[in-house]
Amino acid sequence: MKLVIDFGNTLKKFALFEGNEIVKLRIVTEQEEQKLIDSANTLIKDFGSGMVKSAIISSVVNYPRGFEQFLRDRFKFIELDQNTAVPLNNLYQSKSTLGKDRLAAAVAAHQLFPDSNVLAVVAGTCITYDVVDHSGNYLGGAISPGLDMRFRALHTFTDQLPLLEGKAETGITGKTTADSIRSGVLKGSLAEVDGMIDKYREYYDNLTIILSGGNLDHFDKKLKNNIFAVPNLVLTGLNIILDFNEID
Repeated sequence: MKLVIDFGNTLKKFALFEGNEIVKLRIVTEQEEQKLIDSANTLIKDFGSGMVKSAIISSVVNYPRGFEQFLRDRFKFIELDQNTAVPLNNLYQSKSTLGKDRLAAAVAAHQLFPDSNVLAVVAGTCITYDVVDHSGNYLGGAISPGLDMRFRALHTFTDQLPLLEGKAETGITGKTTADSIRSGVLKGSLAEVDGMIDKYREYYDNLTIILSGGNLDHFDKKLKNNIFAVPNLVLTGLNIILDFNEID
């Protein structure tokens, strides 16, 4: 069994994989060293000593080095970075600045549809778009603000607009300031993603679209474009990378 960890800007995800399947998942927001160690131990406590032999972490945030040492002491361990071997030809020009979550999502997208051009759209803290062609070349993509970031920006950079939480739907024409914000953020984000998909389809033939991320529910079944909803795409990609490096 394998421990796969994805530290995003908002959520910290711990998953146990058996083969290609997630058998246990834990999501936390804490970043303190002991709480992270406790989360990992809680995830694996029901399994016998030595059952979980390898681990991989992808992090887009700084995290306690003591937690890294915990992983190195207990498992055969990989910390994903620009030097980690991956089953893609990475053509990104600034590999050191490429988000590890984006790379992992691209790996999973190509594994799911190896003979297609694929666009992976991950709707989390940011909305990311990443393209892999049918030959397994990672080409890059785009980054835009996620839903919560848009809500916060409207409040932070104005004097009077309120900070809204939640994703309550509203009509296209807001009749209150709160509803106007929700219309702009929620319906505007749908229009953005549909528009970006349309634009990518102008450049790449027979493009398959995969949608994932913490705000998957907002976009799934609301987009005009046909998509494949794949929860935990980044974790799946990390598991593939761990297997590719054959340290289990």
